[in-house]
Amino acid sequence: MNGQGGEGRCKVWVVMEPASEGEGVRIWGLTPVERLRRALRAAGVLVQHIHSGPLEVAPTQGEHTPLLVCRSGYVFDDRLVRALVASAATALTTPEGTEVVAMHVPSEQVATVVPLLQQGLPWISLAPMAGLRLVSPPDLVPAYTAALRKADPPYLLPVRGAEVTEIENRIFQAAYKGVTDLVTKWVWPRPARAVTRCLARAGVHPNIVTVTSWVLVIVVAVLFGIGWFGVGLVTAWLMTFLDTVDGKLARVTLTSSRIGHVLDHSLDLLHPPFWYLAWAIGLPAQAVWLAPATFLTVGGYVVGRMLEGLFLLFFKIEIHSWRPIDSAFRTVTARRNPNLLLLTAGTLAGRPDLGLVAVAFWTVCSIGFHSVRLVQALAQHWRGIPVTTWQEARTVA
Repeated sequence: MNGQGGEGRCKVWVVMEPASEGEGVRIWGLTPVERLRRALRAAGVLVQHIHSGPLEVAPTQGEHTPLLVCRSGYVFDDRLVRALVASAATALTTPEGTEVVAMHVPSEQVATVVPLLQQGLPWISLAPMAGLRLVSPPDLVPAYTAALRKADPPYLLPVRGAEVTEIENRIFQAAYKGVTDLVTKWVWPRPARAVTRCLARAGVHPNIVTVTSWVLVIVVAVLFGIGWFGVGLVTAWLMTFLDTVDGKLARVTLTSSRIGHVLDHSLDLLHPPFWYLAWAIGLPAQAVWLAPATFLTVGGYVVGRMLEGLFLLFFKIEIHSWRPIDSAFRTVTARRNPNLLLLTAGTLAGRPDLGLVAVAFWTVCSIGFHSVRLVQALAQHWRGIPVTTWQEARTVA
């Protein structure tokens, strides 16, 4: 199989497995080869062609192009693909170390490796002959992922003999954030996986889900503002669910994009204070505690985000990832979903005004907790002790 690398970075040859091993299998709506193609594209390598045929003897005279050879019968964690592209003279093995599934061959070794490949030698014996170092997935990629705030070893899943559902579940698990609020962590996973699977098979782009969330944000603000708290809360919870789905859909289908990232994160950052303000507008004006509760809720949200930003600026990690207590507190801290629980409880009790008061109180408590943690981190830093994530330290140890 022959593929041409983009921007002259490398050539890619995808060696197809026998037809009986994965033909027609689709993982989150994609064949293993298409998943590999997207992962390579995200890593900066454009696979332009994949077709049957013998491996071509490589470079023409004067060409200095590395070669990446991959087997099509495996589903690669995109972290492995990025690391493999960046790691010359490397052969990636299965976790057991019994088979080689991909090789990054430097340009100066291509003329030696291709004839050996054409001879049909087992890759596990060919790699040392070609001077490639053998590495397993955990050797190539660290388990900790800062973007998802969790330690999760990279997956490398054989298509043959495996259930598609099992493979999809493992990929979905890898796409889920480790440190998040209690609703996202314990309530949404199962329904989010089911909806994500339907959307992936239907070919729905995650940006469509994100744009839908933006529309729902506006609808919720209007409903809260006119005092329709029950309908507004149902719509708000639907929006939070879709906010979970869009990121997972992007990760499992390898369709993450810069504009999608901007849309999603700007949505998460901007809309909560407008919801709280709209909630206050929808309440009866005679409530004496309305003004201070609104000020504490909206202003406290801004202060809380500033504390998180300062921690990230000073220590290059998120405040929720520092120690286990910070990760545990993230499940209930005064962010959108825990606050929606308080507003929902107040509405069910017939007192939406007290729901806002509860949010204001919990916002002040959360600010106090994070302020103390920021001061403690600064003190540790001044003593010369690095401020690092507990999960990363555990995986290194």
